[in-house]
Amino acid sequence: MPTRRTSLFAALAMLGALSLNANPAAAQAKTDFKVAWSIYVGWMPWGYASDAGIVQKWADKYGLTIEVTQFNDYVESINQYTAGAYDAVTVTNMDALSIPSAGGVDTTAVIVGDFSAGNDAVFVKDGSSLADIKGRDVNLVEFSVSHYLLARALDSVGLSEADVKVVNTADPDMVGAFQTADVTAMVTWNPMVSEIATLPGATKVFDSAQIPGEIIDLMVANTQVLADNPDFGKALAGIWYETAMLMVSDTPEGAAARAAMGAASGTDQAGFEAQMAATELFDNPADAVAFTTSPDLAKTMDLVRLFLFDKGLLGAGAMSADAVGIALPGGTILGDANNVKFRFDETFMKLAADGAL
Repeated sequence: MPTRRTSLFAALAMLGALSLNANPAAAQAKTDFKVAWSIYVGWMPWGYASDAGIVQKWADKYGLTIEVTQFNDYVESINQYTAGAYDAVTVTNMDALSIPSAGGVDTTAVIVGDFSAGNDAVFVKDGSSLADIKGRDVNLVEFSVSHYLLARALDSVGLSEADVKVVNTADPDMVGAFQTADVTAMVTWNPMVSEIATLPGATKVFDSAQIPGEIIDLMVANTQVLADNPDFGKALAGIWYETAMLMVSDTPEGAAARAAMGAASGTDQAGFEAQMAATELFDNPADAVAFTTSPDLAKTMDLVRLFLFDKGLLGAGAMSADAVGIALPGGTILGDANNVKFRFDETFMKLAADGAL
């Protein structure tokens, strides 16, 4: 199943072909907007909102037309946003920095929707602790958030990537691969995590709950488009919070929404709710604002940019992790202040929290 955790090889290959300086998304005052999303537990609200008329409701409130399009290929959705074909896209914090921002497209996180709190995990066979991974081949999707999780896990026990050998493995092959004798360590994400956890010999030795707040799922928009059209940001916030609050509600309507989102993502209501349990969803805008304005976000993005630079994912010309500037609430800037291309902006989430949408 397509997921948000796809390898970045395709994206990096595409970047050279994209016209990144062609006035992305035709930044100007306008009323028609295009939003791209792909399947993942924390992004299912966007598809549901489109189907249920919630997108239409908020677009109408601000006199806008908002077209929400599902992509089966996560990387392609980011490429299309980067090329200017879409005004906004669902993306992780890591991939927002490494693809559009590193590619020169100034991008703003409008909605901090959730973070992984157990959806991503490290498994070993014939072992009881993370230290047992030393010297092993580790199967994962290279350069994905699984790769980042492995780096953070290894660091927690005084190891580094030099102590293991990464074996690039496609995400649809994970469960089958783990059942072969040759595979003794793996890093992956849900729904594969839930499946692998039930297999004989599988021991989960680390998961994203141990690095809370680091693997973040966002709705980002082209910064100039957002500046020229603030009502677009307000509509996105309205759509998200109405849908997310329904998604978590203990009501028949909430259960129906979860069942619909589960079916749309290839599982059922119970399977979807199990994935939700491993996701810290920001259905309350005040919580999202607190998370986004916390000093911890700067620490997280510093870890992410160092990882990306180490893997050569900040662009061919990047001489250091400072190559791409990251602006955070309160005026903090990580990296080159003259080349800020990724921004976390709490403005629209705060409007929702204040009841001012």
